[in-house]
Amino acid sequence: MALDIVVTVIAGGLLVVAAIGTVYPGLPGSPLAIGALLGWALVVGSTAAWIAAVSGALLAAVGWSASALLTGRALKREQVPARSIAVAMVCGVVGMFLIPVVGLFVGFAAGLLASELVRRRDLRQALRASLLALKATGIGILIEFAMVCLAGFVWVVGVVVHFAVS
Repeated sequence: MALDIVVTVIAGGLLVVAAIGTVYPGLPGSPLAIGALLGWALVVGSTAAWIAAVSGALLAAVGWSASALLTGRALKREQVPARSIAVAMVCGVVGMFLIPVVGLFVGFAAGLLASELVRRRDLRQALRASLLALKATGIGILIEFAMVCLAGFVWVVGVVVHFAVS
């Protein structure tokens, strides 16, 4: 019983980190949530734990996939090449060190706009493509965050049922 409690507390902490990681790209998000849920069920081993873990893992996987799919479609639709994304990512990392907390996001947006401006040579088109790509990325992040939070809620229900039955 004591091991169940320790593993449950650790899994809960990992789920919080996973939820933060869906919003802040420096931390793992959905993959951590999936691992934490399945690891918790493996150690705890009850039927309620497995039902909650598999359900939560599926929700997190759906959120992870939806985020990637939405972002990829938007980038393809706006014809934003991988080079512009790579420049934006490098600028995001630099921004993370220059501006605490929000530097990653500011650097990414500025890098994407700068790369698209160099490529398109038209500020209006570069701004439009960058804003649409950032909007799709933001919506994808929100969907992934919501699904990891929903997976966490399913886990909480599983925890309550597991400990009520045990």
